[in-house]
Amino acid sequence: MREVDTRGLSCPEPIMLTQEATIAGDSELAILVDTEVSKENVIRFLENAGYKTNLENAGDHYRIVGSK
Repeated sequence: MREVDTRGLSCPEPIMLTQEATIAGDSELAILVDTEVSKENVIRFLENAGYKTNLENAGDHYRIVGSK
């Protein structure tokens, strides 16, 4: 599973890094985000790309797991 840490980055950077991981063909991803906006945008992007998502609250950030 590829993990992409986008904490501290503002949009559109989390989406761009997530897109790079999907283009690489990874079937399982874990994206770390630390804002509500990034959380919603990354979930929407992954679902539109055909991934099923699972959101985990990890205290000061979120971990979004996407799988195909």
